[in-house]
Amino acid sequence: MQRTTAEGRGQVRYGPPAPQPGLPVLPELTAVLASAAWRSAPEPAGGGVPVRAAAARHWGRRGLPTDPDHVAAGPGAPALLLALLGAYGGDVMLPRPCPAWWTPQVRLLGRRAYHVPTPAECGGVPDPYALLETVRRVRAEGGDPRVLLLSVADDPTATVPPPELLREACEAAASAGLFVVSDETWRDTVHRPVHGRLGGPDGPPSPDGTGTETPGGLPGTRDRLVVLSPAEMLPDDTAVLMDLSGALLPAGWPAAVVRFPGTPRGTWLRARTLDVLTATGGFVAGPVAGAAAHALDEPPAVAGRAAAAAALHGAVARAAHRELLAAGALARPPQAGRHLYADLTPLRSGLARQGVGDAMELEDWLGGRLGAPTPGGQRFADEAVAPRVRLSTGPLLGATPEERLAALTATDPLALPHVRDSLARLRSVLAGLSD
Repeated sequence: MQRTTAEGRGQVRYGPPAPQPGLPVLPELTAVLASAAWRSAPEPAGGGVPVRAAAARHWGRRGLPTDPDHVAAGPGAPALLLALLGAYGGDVMLPRPCPAWWTPQVRLLGRRAYHVPTPAECGGVPDPYALLETVRRVRAEGGDPRVLLLSVADDPTATVPPPELLREACEAAASAGLFVVSDETWRDTVHRPVHGRLGGPDGPPSPDGTGTETPGGLPGTRDRLVVLSPAEMLPDDTAVLMDLSGALLPAGWPAAVVRFPGTPRGTWLRARTLDVLTATGGFVAGPVAGAAAHALDEPPAVAGRAAAAAALHGAVARAAHRELLAAGALARPPQAGRHLYADLTPLRSGLARQGVGDAMELEDWLGGRLGAPTPGGQRFADEAVAPRVRLSTGPLLGATPEERLAALTATDPLALPHVRDSLARLRSVLAGLSD
């Protein structure tokens, strides 16, 4: 987490990085960025027409017709979320666990964050009954909850809420008078989407955009997922947030978009959000905006890379999940993203032999053994006493760009020596915790 012991555990700037793809930047995107390098001025507040129109088309392909005038762009999801929450006002309800960067955003605004347990099946959304009871209790105690922040493809748990659970959570939010902000950054990293091509009806193109093959083979359809958005269920009361680093752009090119409801209140909220972006200098760099617009339109090479990367990380995540279960740890099956969330409570005795008693100590111990960041559950508003960690799949793909690219293009990435060695290291570390 890029900190030392002396620097402490709790400072925002030492928080865990988002799981990275570990893959070289797509050459087509590099060329687009380079061609716009002459642009010295940033985009206007909320983004120019090209990037907003591309975002509208992107959501339209996912069943959310969108007017570009109801879209805003910013330099990453944190900047956009901070502006949106600052514009809307009130306290915020969040699931537990939740992405590490959500809670600091709320607290930086001087608002209160209330975490609600997630259902057993998945993360990303609060249990609907617990949500209603928590809102009732908070209001009785003088709190002012107005917003529910959730995710349809979750970091840290790597799960996708089933449609019926998402609908129940949305119905609970509506009955409690909460405005929903849906973080859909990881939506297009689902390992086995219901349609082969992420975001569309066609089969997934290959990494070079010429075929329909993806690593890992995506066998069968029994476990392919339907991903829905709360904006389909509560169109007048949902804003959709998407950081392009999830599936389309490298994290070093910060860009995100948010879709507002097409209502008078949505128009008001967008205007207030643009005010905050202007006041804080939250503008997208001109060259990055050009690359973002290109990526949002999903030309074959971009769509192919996104589909291939999702399948690759899915194959490696499933292999890591098998290692965890074999060692006696607990983890929900990973369904999206580049990570999985492990609960090592059944291995407490083995952890105690290593001097590990909680999530903070597990973070340091396991990260040191694996040579990669393994942020503990306390980073995600989970219980610090529970030995839970988020494991990223990116480091398992290889130590060099060449090894990671080889994994992307391999018919069976799990057969590559460097991927096998990474999984064997995980297996060895876990085996040392067995009784």
